[in-house]
Amino acid sequence: MSTATADVSKRKAWVMAARPQTLPAGAAPVVVGAGLAVHADVFAPVTALAALVGALLIQVGTNFANDYYDAVKGADTDEREGFTRVTAGGLIEPESVKRAMIATYGLAVVVGIYLVAVGGLPIVVVGLSGIAAGVLYTGGPFPYGYRGLGDLFVFVYFGLVAVTGTYYVQAVASDPAVGTFPTALPAGSLPLSAVVASLPAAGLSTAILVVNNIRDRETDRAAGKKTLAVYLGYRWSRVEFLALTGMAYVVPVVFALDPAYGPPALAPLLTLPLAASVARTVLENTEGEALNPALERVGQTLFAHSVLFAIGLALPGLL
Repeated sequence: MSTATADVSKRKAWVMAARPQTLPAGAAPVVVGAGLAVHADVFAPVTALAALVGALLIQVGTNFANDYYDAVKGADTDEREGFTRVTAGGLIEPESVKRAMIATYGLAVVVGIYLVAVGGLPIVVVGLSGIAAGVLYTGGPFPYGYRGLGDLFVFVYFGLVAVTGTYYVQAVASDPAVGTFPTALPAGSLPLSAVVASLPAAGLSTAILVVNNIRDRETDRAAGKKTLAVYLGYRWSRVEFLALTGMAYVVPVVFALDPAYGPPALAPLLTLPLAASVARTVLENTEGEALNPALERVGQTLFAHSVLFAIGLALPGLL
């Protein structure tokens, strides 16, 4: 049930709409990309910071977009057990949320101008497709988030693209042989290690959405919002959650077996107890009272795992 109340201040309502609790999920893959860049001796602090700011702006813009489009399409109802949505709850006018979405994505484009100058055409493609994907997740005539494709979007953009993109822009910024606005991927700028290192962030980011969709499965189905959880049901959605989470702990072992990284890459395994605790909750519950805190704990697991993974990746390059 929505917890929106009439006495919520405008400032608090805007904070609720931006959903700052999701920002660690936006920052986590950038942190991993930076750690890998340190290991490869291509760390570029200004470029990494720009990537972080851009990622967070896209995260907030997507939060505004989801809040707005879910409300105008009738997907957010009073039966929903998730955190308060400000548009559906009447706390902020729909057009105001829409303008905030446009402005936030606009700021992301401004930051992206620098990243485009550094990374060239590949960053143009990644940036514009990321913004389009954020809007079309719940917006447009055929919102793919309502057709079971939201998990794929999160896995690709909040994992694979975010980590590899962060590494890529630092690699090209650190290479004096690469000029302004490269039109193709320069040699060595996107190694296989960056793709593999992106998998834990991709998996845990998607796991957040899986928990969200398990919690909302019945109300989403009633509203015609066919998430992957609606298609799969509770049992297979939980299998998906376990597979995504398990992958996040297999990848550090793969890196640890490589002498170039070694045992420091196992640092993310320190978060296993937290992940196991969340998994128990997800396996045993479907109601918001239990899964809302679990959502936050998956986000905490993602951020802690990413920070420890980044440290583990970077450490051999610093010694």
